Amino acid sequence: MIFSYNWLQSFFSKKLPKPEEIAEVLTIYSFEAKVLKETRFLSGTKDIVLDIDILPNRAHDCYSHLGIAREISALLSLNLNPPIGGLNSPKRSKTKNFKLKDRLEIDVKEPDLCRRYIAGAMTNVKVGPSPGWLEERLIAVGQKSVNNIVDAANYAMLETGQPLHVFDFDKVSGVQNQKSKKCIVVRRAKKGEKITSLDNNNFALDTDILVIADSREPLAIAGIKGGKKAEIDSKTKNIIIESANFEPTNIRLTSRKIGLVTGSSISFENEISPALAKAAMDRATALIQEIAGGEIIGERIDFYPKKFKSARIFFKPDDISKFLGISVSGKEIFSTLKKLGFEVKKSKENFIVSGPAERLDLSIKEDVGEEIARIRGYGKIPPKAPGGLLFPVPPNDKRRCENMIKNLLAAAGLSEVYNYSFAKAGEIEIENPIAADKKFLRANLLDGLKDNAGQNFRYFDEVKIFEMGKVFRRSGAGAKFGDMIEKNKLAGLTAYKAPKPAKEIFYETKGILENVISSLGISDYWFDDSPDTEEVKTERPMAMAEVKIGNESIGYINKDSFEIDLDKLILLASEEREFRPFSKYPAVIRDIAILVSPKTKISEVLDAIQNAGGELLMDVDLFDVYEREETGRARKSLAFHLIFQSNEKTLSDKEANALMEKIIKALEDKREWEVRR
Repeated sequence: MIFSYNWLQSFFSKKLPKPEEIAEVLTIYSFEAKVLKETRFLSGTKDIVLDIDILPNRAHDCYSHLGIAREISALLSLNLNPPIGGLNSPKRSKTKNFKLKDRLEIDVKEPDLCRRYIAGAMTNVKVGPSPGWLEERLIAVGQKSVNNIVDAANYAMLETGQPLHVFDFDKVSGVQNQKSKKCIVVRRAKKGEKITSLDNNNFALDTDILVIADSREPLAIAGIKGGKKAEIDSKTKNIIIESANFEPTNIRLTSRKIGLVTGSSISFENEISPALAKAAMDRATALIQEIAGGEIIGERIDFYPKKFKSARIFFKPDDISKFLGISVSGKEIFSTLKKLGFEVKKSKENFIVSGPAERLDLSIKEDVGEEIARIRGYGKIPPKAPGGLLFPVPPNDKRRCENMIKNLLAAAGLSEVYNYSFAKAGEIEIENPIAADKKFLRANLLDGLKDNAGQNFRYFDEVKIFEMGKVFRRSGAGAKFGDMIEKNKLAGLTAYKAPKPAKEIFYETKGILENVISSLGISDYWFDDSPDTEEVKTERPMAMAEVKIGNESIGYINKDSFEIDLDKLILLASEEREFRPFSKYPAVIRDIAILVSPKTKISEVLDAIQNAGGELLMDVDLFDVYEREETGRARKSLAFHLIFQSNEKTLSDKEANALMEKIIKALEDKREWEVRR
């Protein structure tokens, strides 16, 4: 935010340090600040402009010249003087005898959105140019001078941090059947209403937008921008001054909806204290009376249903010392808090303090400790290593396995990707989607990987990627949102831009997955025919084989990709396993190929081989699958490696051949199965 050095100086009798020194002090103790430029005016005077980066937690009180002046006062131990024209003492010597309520009705229909609304009125003001000093200060901070009435309101806002607005009293529509009595209504806009702003822009309104209206139409978009209808012009004689406090969230949403950000909206978005409304009204009234004359009409109308109170904070000096790790005396605490404008009471060793009304960031004793540390200077707090026992973090098997899997896939040439959990299709629709193509929670990971591959084919001839993430599905037909199931999945994709044999891609993908599973210490994994169930058709319509560990299904693999249940894989990898010593005798390896019906499951063939092979058959590996037409009918060929081994002796060829004959007989006993010789 931009600040005028001359304006800041007006709060102090004593000469302030140079602007560069002020910027340095603020940077060290409060906010990052720098000298921006020097501005020269036609009158021959000059001003220095400071750019101060107000932190969000201090926007309540420091989005104003008075707020920064308070900081300078506390940091440099300088006495703060009231602003020129008086902050809390407008002249009332010319006040009319009748009450403002007889001439103006205020109706706040949305008290949750308008926490306070003060209306004051003046008559017989003279609209004209602003005095040079006021105009120069506005120009210095980037404001354009309009006229003395509008400038006074803007000046009071920049000085106190409280936005104000001024209406032409005579342009405001009156109460029905009481033309002499004007009406201000704080309400939600009606559907289809429109407003033309002071800068001649038109805005369509809806029921989410709060407006300041008269009995007929909106006069202003609350907290954001005034309307054209009741603007101040050269003919204005009577005015209504508004000083209100609006709910921050509604102002922010309205500002984004209509695409208009103003100094007023920024102040309200950051939330300001309702207590500021009176101080700003006093300041604006005093300024207008000083530079435009006029008479105040009766007492103000102040709608303030829920009075604001600063938080009362209880603590002992020891609490602050323990929090900061240094010894802080009660005397230092008292003097520091008084500098910052706190109300401080002391009862024996206990402090009871309340922050200034504009400081909404103070609610607990730790906040007080931070203020004391800030004013003392963090550089004056000696660094000290924390004391205490440090315990090692317990091992996390899940995280260890996830990292191991990522490393294995990366070593195989796959790159990890992160996709949105939102997708263009799925089972669970989102109520407020972030985009038209992200209306659902994703039901699988592979759809996202395929989209990634398509995008990357513009730059690469091959794409090998994987992702770990959650997928979301209904727990059953007609299930509600609360009944959805979240699963952690692992998916991988091997894709090539140029055509490549599907068989070659499949075995590459299968080999990558096998390497991951076996590296986790799992040996009893195998691939079964994909079951013809509705779930598989929905979740994995292109699945070629089901991935199993023992009898537990963990996912599916197709020609160029796989998707498996990560939690199941990690659980099975983490199970205790029995160690059996390796046989010291050599193994005998035989190959066998069987022709079967395309509908025959691989698991059926494996079961037959293992049952016939007995204890000496140590392992069976499927290494080839292909289908062909033979004598007018489709046939599927399955080829296996068979490993025979004994823990007691070396098997002879005769013994191995006998086992093979037994397996061949068992297979050929099955109808439509034929062992290829």
